[in-house]
Amino acid sequence: MNQIAVQCEQISKLFSRTPAVRNVSLAVKQGEILALLGPSGCGKTTTMRLIAGFEQPDNGRILIGG
Repeated sequence: MNQIAVQCEQISKLFSRTPAVRNVSLAVKQGEILALLGPSGCGKTTTMRLIAGFEQPDNGRILIGG
């Protein structure tokens, strides 16, 4: 059974009171591939920067490796 490698629970990020990411939740199991799709400015890069640890979420939590 595959364990969850990355889990985001209700993460949000604001820049100057402007929401860049709002209440994103996702779970990626080991061996899975994740693709974030959406229009320009919808928060794809910010979400990946949050998961990578380059930014800290204002709300929610990110779990890596359980």
